[in-house]
Parts: sequence; structure tokens; C-alpha cells
Amino acid sequence: MTNATIDRVDDGLGKERSLLIVDDDRPFLARLARAMEGRGFAVETAETVEDAMAKVEAGAPAFAVVDMRLGDGNGLDVVSAIREKRQDSRTIILTGYGNIATAVTAVKLGAVDYLSKPADADEIFTALMRQPDEMAEPPENPMSADRVRWEHIQRVYEMCDRNVSETARRLNMHRRTLQRILAKRAPR
Repeated sequence: MTNATIDRVDDGLGKERSLLIVDDDRPFLARLARAMEGRGFAVETAETVEDAMAKVEAGAPAFAVVDMRLGDGNGLDVVSAIREKRQDSRTIILTGYGNIATAVTAVKLGAVDYLSKPADADEIFTALMRQPDEMAEPPENPMSADRVRWEHIQRVYEMCDRNVSETARRLNMHRRTLQRILAKRAPR
């Protein structure tokens, strides 16, 4: 793992294999970095948005894996910065707090995929290397009705700029009920 500027490694097909991994979970970050180095990537790591932004400024990577929620901010800011510096970069978002609204936002900002944690190195590698015209495999376990409801609430909440009162009004729901729903983890 290098911690200076991102090394440029060519895959033999003319494609650069530089990879930036941004995650505040150190053990996961170290495991994923080792696994991706084993798959031929020149890996750079960052644990904060600030550190990631500095590394992107020094040289935007060809590939990136970015955690959505970081201690000092939102991983979507990193995705946006990478896209501004390098249009051809293939970035995926990882999160333990998945919902449709943030997935849509991630894709609009330039991410090519959105994976829920825990994602293993094989899933991440497949997502990074998938061709733009290739469809992702359908999920083995589709969302439950409770999960679909929760996703809808999250989407409306994001559309209302995280304003609980406005979201509750639009969903025709009591504000305190909505607050309780938002405080809970997503159903499976």
C-alpha cells in the first residue's frame, strides 16, 4: 500500500489500474487494500474526506471505492471531486446505510455502482471492472415490503433536504412517528 501519490500501474491493455479506497473502518480498509493489490491495482488509501480530497487533488485515480459516511463528511463529495478531475474514473460507493435516494445521488455524481456493506473484495472487483453496457446481477434476496416502505420514506426525506417536518407533511405522517422511523436501522 502506498501513501504518497497514486502509483500508475498499467493492466497490459492500456488501462491504468490506480485505485483510491476511502473508508474510516481501518481493518476493512487494510483488508480491501491488500485484496485489490493482489488483483493488480496500485492502491492508495484514505480514512477521511479531507485526506481523500488531497489525494484526488494530487492525482485522480482511474478507480475508486468510497464509503458513504465518513467521520468528517460525506463520501459523495469525494466522488464528485474525482469526477471533476477525471471523467473516465470508475467509482463505486460502499455504505452500511443504503437507500435508493443516496444511490441515485451517487450515480448522478458519477459513481458507476452502489454496494451495501458488508461487500467482499470479489463483489467490489466485479463492480469496478463491469463494462458500462453490462447489467448487474439481480439480487438473490429482493427487498421486503418493510424495506420498500423505508426506502420510500428515505427518498422523500432526502428530497425535502432532510427536513423532518416537511417530510412528515408530504407523507401525511405525524412528525414524531417519522422521527422514530428515521432513528431505526433499515429493515432487511
